[in-house]
Amino acid sequence: MELAQEYSGEDGESDMSSTKRGEAILRRFALSYPSAYEDFPWGESVIKVAKKVFLFLGTASDGLHLSVKLPQSASLALSLPFASPTGYNLGKSGWVTARFGSRDNPPLPVLRQWIDESYRAVAPKRLVATLPAGGVGPPPMRKTRRSKPHVKARRTR
Repeated sequence: MELAQEYSGEDGESDMSSTKRGEAILRRFALSYPSAYEDFPWGESVIKVAKKVFLFLGTASDGLHLSVKLPQSASLALSLPFASPTGYNLGKSGWVTARFGSRDNPPLPVLRQWIDESYRAVAPKRLVATLPAGGVGPPPMRKTRRSKPHVKARRTR
C-alpha cells in the first residue's frame, strides 16, 4: 500500500486520530524489517532486532512520541522543532526523540527514514546486508515456493 494512501486513512483506519494512525503505520513499517519484533519491556512499545531496541514508539492522550538511533543524521534531526535528544543520556549516543501533539500530522516519510537509519545502526551486519543499498525500507517481500515436506526415509531390513 502506498504511504500517501495509508496516511490518508484509506486503509480502514479513518476513524483513528492522525497520531494513532501514524503510530500504526510506523509500527507496521518497523516490523517489516528482517527479524524485527515488538516487545513491551517497560509497558511501552519497542521494536527490536537481535534483542536490541531500534525504535521506542508510543501514543498517549497528548499525542505520538518515538525515539530512534541516528548516528548519521542526529544533528540535522535535532534542528527540527519536534525533535530533541533522548533522555537517560541516550542523546549522547545519537538517540533522538520526536514528539507530536494529538492534532499534529507527523511527517511519516521523514520518520520512516529515521527508522531505517536506526535499524541499520542497530541490526547485525548480516541482516543489514539484505536491505537495499542506500534505500529506505526493508527488502521487498519475496514469493517463496512451497516445497514438499521432507519425509525421512525409513530403513528397511
